[in-house]
Amino acid sequence: MLLDFFYQLRAARLPVSIKEFLTLLEALDARVVAGSLDDFYVLARTVLVKDEKYFDRFDQVFGHYFKGAEHALEKIEAEIPEDWLTKLIEKQLSEEEKAQLKGMGWDKLMQTLKERLAEQKERHQGGNTWIGTGGTSPFGAYGYNPEGIRIGQDGSRHRRAVKVWDQREYRDFDDTRELGSRNFKVALRRLRRFARDAEANVLDLDGTVRATSDNAGWLELKFRHERHNAVKVLLLLDVGGSMDDHIQVCETLFSAARSEFKHLEQAYFHNFVYESVWRDNRRRHAERLPTWDLLHTYPSDYKLILVGDATMSPYEISYPGGSVEHMNEEPGRVWLERLLARFPAAVWLNPVDEQYWDYTESLRMTRELMGGRMFPLTPAGLESAMRRLMAAQ
Repeated sequence: MLLDFFYQLRAARLPVSIKEFLTLLEALDARVVAGSLDDFYVLARTVLVKDEKYFDRFDQVFGHYFKGAEHALEKIEAEIPEDWLTKLIEKQLSEEEKAQLKGMGWDKLMQTLKERLAEQKERHQGGNTWIGTGGTSPFGAYGYNPEGIRIGQDGSRHRRAVKVWDQREYRDFDDTRELGSRNFKVALRRLRRFARDAEANVLDLDGTVRATSDNAGWLELKFRHERHNAVKVLLLLDVGGSMDDHIQVCETLFSAARSEFKHLEQAYFHNFVYESVWRDNRRRHAERLPTWDLLHTYPSDYKLILVGDATMSPYEISYPGGSVEHMNEEPGRVWLERLLARFPAAVWLNPVDEQYWDYTESLRMTRELMGGRMFPLTPAGLESAMRRLMAAQ
């Protein structure tokens, strides 16, 4: 059985060797772990994966091969008893029923949640009031409400939650993805300003051949200055939630950008930029980069490129405490305005098809804040965005 697992890892381009695979088998034979899929996962990843940048790819193969392993690997932290959050039903409402529901508004929603937590003493299923599963209550999982707080649900379904109780883990975009990246690379090359290195350190093959010929066959090496793109880019990427639908195109962009720009800095955010961002999604809760540091570290000649679907609750943009994951002291709008003031050459790339932009309130708000500098994440849209950035130089 594990031989097929080994072949799938290799098929996913993980650099797993026969020796490492045999080491894993020896560890199992010595009963280093026994009877636990979690323990086997930790052992296998420790033995087979040599670089943490492959962790996410390993997790995907492992979860696919060992059916359901992804559920065992999830880390969900909540103060509400776990048995309350068991999925019992998935209630699907008709469009007429959904239209009859109305959001409470931000302040009333948060106050009502506090009251429910104080009053409720047992698990609840269905209904429209208590924290539970199914139904139309604003609080809980696997139901429907136009403005609710998602508690204990594995991933988004209707994408209506204005806040999410559970801690979620996201993954970094894979910068080795090459599929379809050629068009993105061509578009990114619109953003170019070449500079030469101070030292001539690249072998000039044609010059060496000519000089050697002129020198009666005695080898004479010639070197030239290397030219590189001197444009500096700050890339901020939305990750997780509704962006899960756009992972492939974002990885394609990320891979292309890494190959085209010598001066590239990237960081991640979720839905909207607030008081901090992070470099590594595996350590996003422990290692945060204050957005103030971002503003003071990079000079204003950096080109700012934000990538996200801008699809969220409008509260996340306009309200203190509106973030879906934490209680932000200042609205997201304030932080975006600070970024734009610091980096005047800025664009927003959106993976959502442009024909749907007018149907989402938060997307319209973000586009307005960007002063119309939002472009579709397609080769043509990317080329237009790069032209806009070049014009801002």
